[in-house]
Amino acid sequence: MVQLDATTQEVLNRISEEFAQKGAYNLRQNGVALCHGDSEHIKIRKKEDKPGIDILIDGDTKGERVFIPVVVSVSGMTDLVYNDFYVADGADVTIVAGCGIHNSGCNESRHDGIHTFHVGENANVKYEEKHYGEGNGTGSRVLNPVTNIEVGRNSVFTMDTAQIKGVDSTVRETNVELAEGAKLYVLEKLMTDGEQKAESNIEVCLEGSGSSAQIVSRSVCKGHSLQTFHPKAVGRNKCHAHIQCDSIIMDQAHVGSIPEIQAEHVDAAIIHEAAIGRINDEQLLKLRTLGMTEAEAENVIIENFLS
Repeated sequence: MVQLDATTQEVLNRISEEFAQKGAYNLRQNGVALCHGDSEHIKIRKKEDKPGIDILIDGDTKGERVFIPVVVSVSGMTDLVYNDFYVADGADVTIVAGCGIHNSGCNESRHDGIHTFHVGENANVKYEEKHYGEGNGTGSRVLNPVTNIEVGRNSVFTMDTAQIKGVDSTVRETNVELAEGAKLYVLEKLMTDGEQKAESNIEVCLEGSGSSAQIVSRSVCKGHSLQTFHPKAVGRNKCHAHIQCDSIIMDQAHVGSIPEIQAEHVDAAIIHEAAIGRINDEQLLKLRTLGMTEAEAENVIIENFLS
């Protein structure tokens, strides 16, 4: 077992609190695989042609979890990694990813993770991802994830992502293709403050008959930060999709939401909703009457909104 330093362990507690060096796991730190392990049904192999790993999940995987966190703790480092997930027919698996950057220097620290999912038929995949930044340096913390997902016939893919705090800049690109009867559920949670910037682009192509997608984005935008959301659903067969973007804006922040829907089949049913507003005064007043300060009441409302 590899002994982790205090900084790495603290970051892991934020992005992957259940991580342990057992079962299937791979911990990447500062551009190299620090430690990894396989299970009976999940194998992790280092790529030969570029940085990253292949995660091979067989069809007998039932209710198993695999952990693949990334920690960047060197100021001035840019870490680029390509991870491919091959999920066999009938597998049931939870993949716990996430990236944390600790930057105590004056140079930009950055992680660009390109994750590609190849999901077979009749599979059930849950993908959990948390992003987090910390450190008392002046260098920025940058995370630019790219997620490509191919969901096979009658499979279900659930994507639960959260940007906790401390990330100065992020551009998230998510591209999904759904086969016949495939289902996608996305819950995206995001908080920005200060001068931070966040952009999220999601494009879902519903290719197969009976496919469906539900995309929910919730965000809180504080200080002078800037957020832009652009979710897009394209219906190319008989399908159903629903996009919902809800944002709380505070201070002098800026939020833009651009939901887009496109139907290329007469039986494609696609809906979008978007709402941006301040914290409800009645909610604040109710919590204040319970003895909370205004700041405490705001925190309770925000935590519940993002939960």
